[in-house]
Amino acid sequence: MNNNARFELDLFLSFKEGDETAFKFFYDKYFRRIQSFSIQFIYDQDEAENLAQEALLHLWQNKENVESVNGIQAFLFTYAKSKCLNLIRHNKVKDKFKNDLLNHKERELDIEVLNSIQFDTLELTELERIIQESISELPPKTREVFIKKRFENKKNAEIAEELGVSLKAVEAHMTKALKILKTKLSDYLFLIFILIYNN
Repeated sequence: MNNNARFELDLFLSFKEGDETAFKFFYDKYFRRIQSFSIQFIYDQDEAENLAQEALLHLWQNKENVESVNGIQAFLFTYAKSKCLNLIRHNKVKDKFKNDLLNHKERELDIEVLNSIQFDTLELTELERIIQESISELPPKTREVFIKKRFENKKNAEIAEELGVSLKAVEAHMTKALKILKTKLSDYLFLIFILIYNN
């Protein structure tokens, strides 16, 4: 066991005994990861931040149920996954009343992706790499629209204005991006699809 692993194991044992300083170490280590993971699916930075805080509070309140230092990551991401699914399903209901086809497609894909994730057996870092590579291989304009929509949380109208294109063009680029990514990541869908942000 290397020094870092030994250090984290010691902190984990202290955390299990209720040491708040040890908990802060894991809070700082995982907060941004959980927030980044969540925002990929719920498109709301404030909501993702709340969710990350809630996940870490849940960890603290249930520390007796985490059996190993590696179990912290699985505990947090599994909790975040569950909360994201709940929010997506809630938004899906709202989308029905908006009759927004693109939002509906995105919600369907997000649910499919989240349901496929198994945090205890998959390597998040590897999945992050695969996702980033797949996004970087999108056609330039499609990639630009996708990043603005998914990572900058912008509305279609904002993107259309910024890029000087029509609303329909934005929707077409998003549909194209989702189709390409779904195809590129299809090998991982049933095993993982997207695992997301770890290291």
